[in-house]
Amino acid sequence: MMIVGVVKERKSEENRVALTPAGVEALVAARHVVCVETDAGRASGFEDGDYLAAGGEILPDAEAVWARSELITKVKEPVPAEYPLMRDGQIVFTYFHFAASQELTQAVINSGCIAIAYETIQEAGGQLPLLTPMSEVAGRMAIQQAAKYLEREHGGRGVLLGGVPGVPPAVVVVIGAGVVGANAAKMAAGLGARVFILDVNLQKLRYLADVLPPNVVTLMSNPVNLRDALREADVVVSSVLIPGAKSPKLVKREHLKMMKQGAVIVDVAIDQGGSTETSRPTNHNNPIYEVDGIIHYCVTNMPGAMPMTSTLALTNATLPYLLQLAGKGWKRASRESPAIAKGVNIAKGAIVYEPVADAFEMSYQLLDTLIAEE
Repeated sequence: MMIVGVVKERKSEENRVALTPAGVEALVAARHVVCVETDAGRASGFEDGDYLAAGGEILPDAEAVWARSELITKVKEPVPAEYPLMRDGQIVFTYFHFAASQELTQAVINSGCIAIAYETIQEAGGQLPLLTPMSEVAGRMAIQQAAKYLEREHGGRGVLLGGVPGVPPAVVVVIGAGVVGANAAKMAAGLGARVFILDVNLQKLRYLADVLPPNVVTLMSNPVNLRDALREADVVVSSVLIPGAKSPKLVKREHLKMMKQGAVIVDVAIDQGGSTETSRPTNHNNPIYEVDGIIHYCVTNMPGAMPMTSTLALTNATLPYLLQLAGKGWKRASRESPAIAKGVNIAKGAIVYEPVADAFEMSYQLLDTLIAEE
């Protein structure tokens, strides 16, 4: 039996919750105790009574949940107010994106907790199963947000994505053909935009060329094709991801000068530092800013604006891993599941995921030295 805690998210305008009542019921059926902070799920459409009916316990505040729980499951990384609540040996299971914050990395090291990152759990085929559902949401949202900020009142070009008869549609450039990029391209194409999607992986491009409509053009990503695409773009969706590491800066400051005034960049990679040189994190309250006449949308928790869809999708993906961690403990679960082992980023004060250590030139320790059978 393990005591699992679910807290209300503290990040600005983050409305998701880590676990639905159905997820609580599954954990309770597996003989675990689940403590839920009061109103943790309300913004996602789940009331305290729903969690009680599923067998959970409601605690009055975050401090009580953190203090009682052996395993905390969250949506977003702990914020500074939560740093003192983490403790030695406690499992924290959430999106961490350590490479984007040395402050967070050091706080987790100092706490001695076991930090298991959703975004680096990786199955044998290379799939990132806990990143996929939120990437699907973010990719689709990227086009919705781009369409809004193309409006003139927001400083955009005043271009309708799909155009109208006699007027050409907008040009949408998607950098990266992963889950985010494919979903963004699909949404933009469905609205009638002319879409260019770039990637270095020809196999991905061949697949997308087969399954996406004819208004999507696939391009091999190289400096020449990128520059040419940016010159034509009304919207750029930047979605390049290196799991657990900082995103490469593919769109440079000088590129902005060749783009159309009032074009919109949506940098979905901002959680990992952003793949546009001029990107900096924003939030849902103040989502955009302008550099050289180009609108930048760099919200770090885009799916938080669609909490009901996002929470349901996230729990669908995380629950099987959560059941393993609660049932076996983090050491045994890591020994028996290579996917979970890749999710362990920091444990007992040591960085055990090499890209995080590399991001800050810090020391790295092999996970195997910590999870060997006693």
